[in-house]
Amino acid sequence: MQNSQRPRPVGLSLPTGTDPQSIRQRVEAMELLLERSLRIPGINFPIGLDAIVGLVPVLGDVLTAAMGAYIVWEARNLGLPKWKLWRMAGNVAFDSALGFVPLVGDAADLLFRSNTRNLRVIKKHLDKHHPATRVIEG
Repeated sequence: MQNSQRPRPVGLSLPTGTDPQSIRQRVEAMELLLERSLRIPGINFPIGLDAIVGLVPVLGDVLTAAMGAYIVWEARNLGLPKWKLWRMAGNVAFDSALGFVPLVGDAADLLFRSNTRNLRVIKKHLDKHHPATRVIEG
């Protein structure tokens, strides 16, 4: 095949490396997907897959818990201390436990954003221990 006939990848291209910068980009993309990928029209409130998939009883909550656990796994790969990993796992577990309660869990997904909290823990660690990964946000 010639270059012009090759299929192009659709969507976001994420790095596959194990360096802190690559991990940061993957975790930020996962948090965006789970917590802020869409906006509710009219009120301009951000929601993500965590709130949408969480509407599916049991399976949705299990799936979003697994995606949240991926963020904790990436944090482990970065070498975060065990107490921070336990804190992050607690955030995911609390969010998942709330999600199993009908209606209450769906509302809690909009208010308690465990993945955003976990991203904050990772960013703080990276900014301190790997300052070259800092991104100027504006």
